[in-house]
Amino acid sequence: MTRSWLAPRALHLHPDVVRRSVDTVGAIRDDQWDRPTPCAEWTVAQLVAHMIRENRGFAAAARGEHTGPADWHTPIGADPRAEYAASAREVTAAFAAEGALDRTVWLPLIRDGISLPARQALGFHLLDYVVHGWDVAAAIGRPVTFTDEVIAAVREIAERDVPDGPRRHRPQATFAPARPADDGVPPLDRLLAFLGRDPAWSRR
Repeated sequence: MTRSWLAPRALHLHPDVVRRSVDTVGAIRDDQWDRPTPCAEWTVAQLVAHMIRENRGFAAAARGEHTGPADWHTPIGADPRAEYAASAREVTAAFAAEGALDRTVWLPLIRDGISLPARQALGFHLLDYVVHGWDVAAAIGRPVTFTDEVIAAVREIAERDVPDGPRRHRPQATFAPARPADDGVPPLDRLLAFLGRDPAWSRR
């Protein structure tokens, strides 16, 4: 399957995935910000801050801006729920803008800085926000679901762009080595296991 598949299908799926993450972040209670998350060493507050910054950074990239690492470490204000919702609207609009997916974009925090087709960057963002949406939901004890179409699409993106292998074993790798998963488990659990997450994390 070629990367051109991302333009129509991922663009169609992206807004709903991001919207679900907005719903999840909006449900965080004031007493839950310091909870641990499936992202090692990140609390809920730290993970949401990362997600806000990623949304802003991917949005700038989709607009054709050439950002540096500092631009992906912007301050977070006093209302992270509202900031997250605003960043989600920004990144959704940026990828949906006319001509955005025809660009080559610059992502300074991925693989030490790379240029790549915007449609591939959209795939990365789609994958990240299925996983991070689940991370936040697991941390706060809130269920989250995704359509079978989303899970199948993200699994294809994962197998192509972040395959299991030596890169997953590096310190601070984006995704840990794949975990074993039985064929009978739900598709989301199989996807999470492939990306190194423990699907049972919230039940530990």
